[in-house]
Amino acid sequence: MSALRKTALTVATAALLPVLTAAPALAAPGPDKEDKQPKPPAAMSTVGGVKLGKPGTQVNLAPGVPVLPKEVTGRSWIVADAESGDVLAAHNAHWRLPPASTLKMLFADTVLPKLPRTQAHVVTAEELAKVGEGSSLVGVKEKQSYTVHDLWLGVFLRSGNDAVHVLSSMNGGIARTVKDMNDRADELQALDTHVVSPDGYDAVGQVSSAYDLTLIARSGMQNKDFREYCSTPRAKFPGEVKPGNKKRSTFEIQNTNRLLTGDYGIPAYQGIAGVKNGSTTHAGATFTGVAERNGRVLLVTVMNPSAKEGHAVYKEAARLLDWGFSAAGKVKPVGELVPPKSARTGTGTGESGGSGQTGPGGGDQAAGEGNGKATVAAAGGSGGAGTALAVAGGVLALLAGGVFLVNRRWPLPDLVRRRRHTER
Repeated sequence: MSALRKTALTVATAALLPVLTAAPALAAPGPDKEDKQPKPPAAMSTVGGVKLGKPGTQVNLAPGVPVLPKEVTGRSWIVADAESGDVLAAHNAHWRLPPASTLKMLFADTVLPKLPRTQAHVVTAEELAKVGEGSSLVGVKEKQSYTVHDLWLGVFLRSGNDAVHVLSSMNGGIARTVKDMNDRADELQALDTHVVSPDGYDAVGQVSSAYDLTLIARSGMQNKDFREYCSTPRAKFPGEVKPGNKKRSTFEIQNTNRLLTGDYGIPAYQGIAGVKNGSTTHAGATFTGVAERNGRVLLVTVMNPSAKEGHAVYKEAARLLDWGFSAAGKVKPVGELVPPKSARTGTGTGESGGSGQTGPGGGDQAAGEGNGKATVAAAGGSGGAGTALAVAGGVLALLAGGVFLVNRRWPLPDLVRRRRHTER
């Protein structure tokens, strides 16, 4: 090495030494350090507002606005007013991530209006053949008959991929259903979303975002049947028909949404009314929820928290809901949940969303029991554990005469009228 290069190296080392000794915390982080976590894109979609396309937390803090909870580690999350569409705060809102079973909200928003809930269907082996290994199942069996109502209970309560595949077959097949879901996402302006598998099972290229999942939930909640299913805590599901038995047996299924039913270490959230949870290897835990307090209805989505605490996705969602209820009316929104495309062009007319999909199984039908008997729990006990709040009547943002109306009250008579749960 030349004398000149040696001199330069000595000077550079001397200049760096104070920095290195003054900041030992800057040493190479271990594999669990935050800077080893995936980073959101520097630029994301700006649907709903420019701020929503920026990485990091977006919130307009001002005097009187409560500080966001610190114990929120989701890679992406959002808190929004379900009725006005105001986004109160968000974090990497448009980061395209695997959605897991929260994608079933889009499946239901797309397919549920098309199939009459009383329609019966005998399941074939082919319909269950391509259910992914390790999938969550409700227990659908081939050569057994189920009503559409039974199958939707299986989708919402047990996140049953077997029920999704049967309903997809009834809708014309998996490929047709995937196309329908992608078309529906485009109609809703959920442009971060790309569907590969209708059940949310991990698949290359299958993504959504906290913004899109919230948008999809808002659309789905405008359908009466959707509201019923996503707020049902437990129900009876048909078992197999046994030879010689005149009456078909049933077994109880419970909703896997822990803010709805409660679980060890986590009480049911007071005012919760759905919507959907999910978890896969690549997606981590995901959750979208809707809750009401003092006449205000909020939506929250949390995707893939890194916290090690049990039920982290639910606890973080609950913290964000608490913040949202305390901040609503005080904080200036950072964006909005946009209306469907057809609402902008004046072509949407139905209750179930922007494309006017009311169909034979749509939102105008009364909530019958079918073969699966949904039950509604009451607010008894401590902390609301075991409580479910059936959401009936009204709309989130009514599509009437081609106009997407916001700031309209969403009647929730059963949301605040709690009834005793009776085992059936």
